[in-house]
This record gives sequence, C-alpha cells and structure tokens, in this order.
Amino acid sequence: MQSTAAEDYVKAIYHHTEWQPEPVTPSQLAARLGLANSTVTEMVKKLAAAGLVHHRPYGAIELTREGAALAVRQVRRHRVVETWLVERHGYDWDEVHDEAEILEHALSDRLLDSIAASLGDPVRDPHGDPIPARDGTVTRPDAVLLADAQLGHEGAVVRIADDDPAMLRFLAESGVALDAALAVLGQKPYSGSMQVRTATGTVDLGPDVAQSIWLTA
Repeated sequence: MQSTAAEDYVKAIYHHTEWQPEPVTPSQLAARLGLANSTVTEMVKKLAAAGLVHHRPYGAIELTREGAALAVRQVRRHRVVETWLVERHGYDWDEVHDEAEILEHALSDRLLDSIAASLGDPVRDPHGDPIPARDGTVTRPDAVLLADAQLGHEGAVVRIADDDPAMLRFLAESGVALDAALAVLGQKPYSGSMQVRTATGTVDLGPDVAQSIWLTA
C-alpha cells in the first residue's frame, strides 16, 4: 500500500516520535492531520493490514519496519524540497512547509537525489530537522528542549518546530534562528514565559514557543 494518504500518515507518525519517545495515539494523529477521529481510525486499520503500522484498539500507533522505511523516505523528500526552496528560490523558512507537502509527492527519486546533490547533500533542513541520507540513516544532534533547559544553560539553536509560520516569523525578528546562541536567564512566575539572552538582547518566549526550540545539550 503506497498512496499519498499512506505516505502522509506514516510521516505524521514518524514526526510525533522523532524528538520524544512517546508513541502517538489515534486522537493525537487526528489532531496533527486535521482529520476526524473516525477517518483516522479507518485509515490506521488499512495501514495495519498493509503491514505499515502496529495498532491495538484504543492503543497507540507504531510504525513497522516497512512503515518506518516509507516514513523516512517521505521525510527526506520533504526536507530536501524545503531546503531547495529556501536556498535556490528565495523562500523564507516560514513559507516552505505547504509547498513541500505538495512537491514531495510529485518528484521522482532521480530528480530528488539530483536536487540534493546540487545543494551539497545537506544534513538538515531550514528548521534544523535532520535530512535522512539516501540509505535511510538519520543523524540527530544531542539536544535539549528549551522548556526543559536549566537556569544558566547556554547552547546553540539546533532545531525549531515548523508547525506555526507566525511563530517562525516572530523568532526570526527576535534573533532566534538556527545556530543562534541562547542563554536561559529564568522563567517568569505566573506567565510561564522563558527569558533568554540572544546576541542582540533578551526576549521572553511563551510556553508554546519554549516547547518548540531545541538547544545543544
């Protein structure tokens, strides 16, 4: 079973566990995909029948070896396309996700590998997510979530979640980008905002933002 829908599903399942260990539940997967729970339940049954996922009723969903291989293939396609759009076509990092969602299904493997080679076979996309190699291997940096970082922690930004384009624009304007050096100054009471120091000053980052940034550990 290999359809656009199947590719999107296994990629979403992969994303959920890429930076944290807990498997995705059907309701979480439905929220990530913007679909009804019943729709996701039916599709998960089809994926399980095709040998792409393991799933018990009311339990979490996990990729099989075949499902993980398909997911990594799609992740590579998506992230190469995002990098290509930024580096060769003048897109900003907050503009590429939706374009890549379309193009990742349309490019042949040969063209994708040619694009990757023309970019120097990049190892990460514009948001810091690792780009799987042609053989499917993935190398992730040793990183800590900003929300979990201790007072005084200093590190470089290695990954920023790309779910919210408005947040990406805010961070760019605040001097928070890949490889930017950040220092955790503290957490404000009541609001839960993290105060961090950047190269240009201090900035307060709300809880949702702090859950979207990873620093070198």
